[in-house]
Amino acid sequence: MARKTTHRMGLKPVAIIALIATGLAGCGPAPRGSGINDPYEASNRKTHTFNKQVDSALFRASDEDSKPVGPIGHAVGNVGNNLGLPSKVLNSILQGRPEPAIKNTFRFLINSTVGLGGIFDPAGSGLSLPETYTDFGETLHVWGVGEGSYLELPIIGPSTERDALGTVVDLLINPLNALDPDPRLASMAFRLGAKVETRKQYSATVDSVLYGSADSYAQSRLLYLQNRRFELNGEEKNDAAAYDPYDDPALQ
Repeated sequence: MARKTTHRMGLKPVAIIALIATGLAGCGPAPRGSGINDPYEASNRKTHTFNKQVDSALFRASDEDSKPVGPIGHAVGNVGNNLGLPSKVLNSILQGRPEPAIKNTFRFLINSTVGLGGIFDPAGSGLSLPETYTDFGETLHVWGVGEGSYLELPIIGPSTERDALGTVVDLLINPLNALDPDPRLASMAFRLGAKVETRKQYSATVDSVLYGSADSYAQSRLLYLQNRRFELNGEEKNDAAAYDPYDDPALQ
């Protein structure tokens, strides 16, 4: 009996979000954010300093130690990304976008079976079915919620009030949470591993922003807001606001 109750509790967030979606279905997307809205700059800078210390201690590699991501790193990243797909499917549904929901569903099914739980990526490498990224922050944007103030979160890094709420909700609404036993901790561990591998993959660019900028906080804030606003609004790539912080100018 206890297990059945746990399942119902695990599904409640999904039901609540579905009700919210019904109520907001008629709302249009939020207007594109502009300028820098950072009333919490003093505390954000303290968090940024902490994040740099963590990054320097755990993730920053010297030139001698720098190595490309290996097969184990790729496998961890693949599994983490695969476990995040169900919440992306749900977010696409809540946004009223069936096509990416269907594509991510097929990607999840193929990689979870043929790809041995997501260790390999036959959907992407063999079937040209890449992941369509989305999150609950984008869902809130589609529902008309503004981005709010800029925030820098411990460990997670740059965000906004809207995206910070989205991060919390994404942890709650992943359909995998309803499974028994609850794989939430394993999922979070693999998804964290995927973030670490992404950090390593783009180490040169991230290091240039964090350690090569005169004001790494202001630079990180600017790049995050520009890139996020582009993701949510789809301006052309030549728009000055469409800068991707993971594009390394040295490689262009």
